[in-house]
Amino acid sequence: MTFPLSLHAEISADDIARLGNDLTPLGGEKAANADGTIPAWDGGIMTPPAGYKPGQHYIDPYADDAIQFSITKSNMSKYADKLSEGHKALLNTYPDTYKLNVYPTRRSASAPERIYAATSRIAATAKLTSDGNGVENAAIGIPFPIPSQGLEVLWNHLLRWRGDYAERNVAQAAPTRGGGYTLVQFSDQFNLLYSHSGMTADELNNTILYFKQEVKAPARLAGGILLVHETMNQKAENRKAWLYNPGQRRVRRAPNVAFDNPGTASDGMRTNDQFDMYNGSPERYDWKLVGKKEIYVPYNNYKLQAPSLKYSDILTPLHINQAYPRYELHRVWVVEASLKSDARHIYKRRTFYIDEDSWQILIVDQYDNRDQLWRVSEGFAINYYDVQSVWTTLEVHSDLQAGRYLAIGLCNETTPYNFKVKFDDSDFLPSALRREGHR
Repeated sequence: MTFPLSLHAEISADDIARLGNDLTPLGGEKAANADGTIPAWDGGIMTPPAGYKPGQHYIDPYADDAIQFSITKSNMSKYADKLSEGHKALLNTYPDTYKLNVYPTRRSASAPERIYAATSRIAATAKLTSDGNGVENAAIGIPFPIPSQGLEVLWNHLLRWRGDYAERNVAQAAPTRGGGYTLVQFSDQFNLLYSHSGMTADELNNTILYFKQEVKAPARLAGGILLVHETMNQKAENRKAWLYNPGQRRVRRAPNVAFDNPGTASDGMRTNDQFDMYNGSPERYDWKLVGKKEIYVPYNNYKLQAPSLKYSDILTPLHINQAYPRYELHRVWVVEASLKSDARHIYKRRTFYIDEDSWQILIVDQYDNRDQLWRVSEGFAINYYDVQSVWTTLEVHSDLQAGRYLAIGLCNETTPYNFKVKFDDSDFLPSALRREGHR
């Protein structure tokens, strides 16, 4: 299934009326697939499971599900049509230890009613900017619930519902081939302006979110703070970023926090635009919507944030411990990003697999300039059901050539995400970095 390239395909009233009928309110196919291996969407998780209390780690609502089968190197040919190229490569690269445990498909994705209403409302007005590097006439909802091109799918991910505010304390590790690692601990704060109740495109003033990240450990990195103001149209106005350096006690502009510059304390194992699976301007790539496909993807990975696990249980040599991830068969949008001839990036080509129910990117295959598959990214998503938001609990970026990986988002040994916090815009000013850096 391919689609013609255009900057904006008008959506008819009849198409918009499909949202909440044969389509989910965010644009996924509501019906089951032909053989019933993907069930119909029934609203997803609407209320937290019994016993859950806000502030604790998320109780697994599907803890009683049994593994249906495991995909290994020896039997992968049987499932090849439902595997990403990245997963095929991981199975071939680590034949003795890598596997995918496949569970029943649970279409758990949900969002608040106001997100559904906003999606229906802006579907007729939202459009890409003339160069495709921004979105106009949109706020709160998914701008392109019935997409006709790759850029629209990408923007649905960038503008998806993740709550109004969020705070998290997470760890990151980049194990050596032998399994040794040093934990980097972050304190992250998000003010997700785009989704705020009552927000309008004009009130956004081209800023969709504020993000602040402080390094808490190890001691040699502690105290560094990154601040980002993310823009809706980055071609018109680049993202604004600042860094606080505790050694110099100075705040500096950080224009290099973008594209393929190395991510914070990542040991060169991910680029800045791989954070959150993909972030920032799409301007360096041509985006092609390949279509929709049924594949095995990481989904409902509550076990990976369970407090019963230690980080050492998850962080094993070569790849994370594959006893704990959960994979399910889901329909995903497939988008190919090809580097423009006049642009520079360490990834020449990328293939994105995006959940039809939430617009969360779940898998990315990244190719080097020789067109060799280089890195595979997985977003281990859960429904944060206290706010009805599908987001990752762990991101893993595997380097097939180095035999290493980066895991970011570990929270088993700390407090999980806090969506009840509220920040003032003044908390995300450069002057706030100076105050916090001098505490």
